[in-house]
Amino acid sequence: MTHYRNVLWILLIAMLASCSTPTPVSTPTSLPTETVVPPTSTPQPTATATPVPAPARAQYTMNVVLDYAGKSVTVDETIVYPNHTGHVLNDLMLAVEPDLWPNCFTLKGLNLNGTAVANYTLDGQKLSFALPAVFQPETTVTIRIQYNLLLPRIIPTDPNLTRPQIFGYTPNQINLTDWYPFVVPNIGGQWVLHDPWYYGEHLVYDAADYIVNLKPADPATSPVIASSGAPSQNGEWTKYTLTSGRTFAISASTEFLTSSAQVGNVTVTSYYFNLYQGSGKAVLNAAAEALQIYSQRYGPYSHQTLALVWGTDGMEFSAFVLIPQGYYNFYDGTLNNYLIDVTVHETAHQWWFEQVADDQAEQPWLDEALATYSEHVFYETASPSSLKSWWWPVRVDFYQPQGWVDIPIYAGGGFRPYTNSVYLRGVHFLDDLRTRIGDAAFFGFLQDYLVKENGKIATSADFFHILSQHTTTDYSDIVRKYFQNSY
Repeated sequence: MTHYRNVLWILLIAMLASCSTPTPVSTPTSLPTETVVPPTSTPQPTATATPVPAPARAQYTMNVVLDYAGKSVTVDETIVYPNHTGHVLNDLMLAVEPDLWPNCFTLKGLNLNGTAVANYTLDGQKLSFALPAVFQPETTVTIRIQYNLLLPRIIPTDPNLTRPQIFGYTPNQINLTDWYPFVVPNIGGQWVLHDPWYYGEHLVYDAADYIVNLKPADPATSPVIASSGAPSQNGEWTKYTLTSGRTFAISASTEFLTSSAQVGNVTVTSYYFNLYQGSGKAVLNAAAEALQIYSQRYGPYSHQTLALVWGTDGMEFSAFVLIPQGYYNFYDGTLNNYLIDVTVHETAHQWWFEQVADDQAEQPWLDEALATYSEHVFYETASPSSLKSWWWPVRVDFYQPQGWVDIPIYAGGGFRPYTNSVYLRGVHFLDDLRTRIGDAAFFGFLQDYLVKENGKIATSADFFHILSQHTTTDYSDIVRKYFQNSY
């Protein structure tokens, strides 16, 4: 998941949260009756015997009451977490991104297999606790977390100095992004939760299944909801379902207008405001066309819906992308425009981030270079003249990009040098590689890479290993030109 960095930035605030013993909260009587936790009559977890076969992915069930006017959220969350790490685990670690904002996250209850967890550590974004018994591979635990969110105000700031904020509220919109606690990946027996940085993304996500039951605190002010999941009614709740997603996002507004299109079995919807009807429909058309192009070039899109949402910055989530508000203002009705470019970029992340994930802090080029080169793939199909007259000279080479493609976010030396290296030099690498090995090998490789790494967290070594199976042409000089490490 990754921001498209030509818009406003806000410094991410890290706060240490105090730790106290959670008090179990009584279960509401009106919880929805269907969850991913089998087989119960409500979303409440019960003590589960570990010999039960582990599901393929972690399963998240969240019952969410949204107080739109009060800018707050009450959540009862259940996680069925399978240990597919291949290691015996002695503890669990969850990311709690809302705790990076002062007074935002209030923990009300924390239970493991039906028993209250008395000793835990909540330190900024990290929630961790020891397990009462060893957690064997291919067994499961059930975590229940109850909490409140008092959402922070989204504040525009100097784009050259600060990191963009997309979580929180504006006067006419609420964005819930990275808003719920989730179990971070465990790779090689180590939990992976990187420190936040001024640019780029620090989170890494396993694929998981989601059911989010949502209802407004006040039905009289029920907003329009954009989300990562396909909606259906579940009594007084609306149930949103997402299978094999990296992260579940929600945006809500009482002022949203929508336009939708059907691309095969996928419903694509653009969410925007009244002043931006022309731009909002252009976003829809560009994403719908990109969806078709990428499906043909790479492989199928993996979800039933795709939400395209007017936002304070550009960012990808599962079946959901935010498009920066500034580009709606300057849309000129052509394809030679950053509104179209950012739309097709973020849509491409539904392949490179969503289906094939990576460590976004340590190896961000794996999704960002591919998503940026996917802009090239879009334009060469939709408007070859735009590719030559606008995309290469304005989008890419105007910045005279330099630097190594495979740097981590922490070594970027600032937003512009970082994006020049990872995004734009990454584009030149992929284009040089494609020219060297030919279209058949290049796209055959990407299709195979998508299949073999789908649902996984890929590495640079995985990328080059699969590439080597699709060509006998020597491209080692190209790798040396763009990469500081050997693969």
